[in-house]
Amino acid sequence: MSPPPSKICQGCWQQMRVPIPLRGLASVPFRAFGIRPSRMNPNTCTMCELMFTRIMKARKITVDVSVLFADLRGYTALSQSLTPDAVSSLLDAFYDECAAAIWEYDGLLNKTNGDSVMAIFNFPIRHDNHPERAVLAAREIQRRYEARRERLMIENVGIGGSDLRVGIGIDSGFASFGEFGRSHRDLTAIGTVVNTAARAQSAAESGGILVTQAVHDRTGPHVVASEGREYLLKGFDIPIKLYVA
Repeated sequence: MSPPPSKICQGCWQQMRVPIPLRGLASVPFRAFGIRPSRMNPNTCTMCELMFTRIMKARKITVDVSVLFADLRGYTALSQSLTPDAVSSLLDAFYDECAAAIWEYDGLLNKTNGDSVMAIFNFPIRHDNHPERAVLAAREIQRRYEARRERLMIENVGIGGSDLRVGIGIDSGFASFGEFGRSHRDLTAIGTVVNTAARAQSAAESGGILVTQAVHDRTGPHVVASEGREYLLKGFDIPIKLYVA
């Protein structure tokens, strides 16, 4: 069962030791000034987003993070034969279950793009064990989506007996976090760790999770116990060792 939503902003509390209320009567005056739960993580607030944006405009910061990419396999082909309502139900289920799992482990839902999502762990809510949290969130995504998918099939929204599953990739390391782009400002993380996580996701089997050597080493065999295998990933000159989580 998921933990209850936090009553105060975890980002403001960790960074400034300021208890900004997010829920309950104490939050009403703050909402009048536009301070409410963030859409990227409901346990942080919109003031955190504003603070991040202002900081990133001045300078990019380097953070130690775990990056997770999740992709809905087979969606593009299947969507061509689905009704608009079925497509909407399918994507709603995918986004909802990804978000719930990511937030359960204090991750930031940074991007949604078509049939994929990107999440960041250890920013702004800090945890030393963020690689483990990313892996546990990935497993929770798989569990939640499978249960939701079965309900959708029972409800006859059009996905029938299709083999729609989620593929996930995770890497850990240092990334630059900031606002990037000129014509369209985008608050996100960039760097090798982001690229590697995305490529690991592409290599993952439908319904599978692949993590890098960094994640394996920082979590230990109690979390990732599989033997590594080398993969030739697009954009990398040498094989990259990945582990099934």
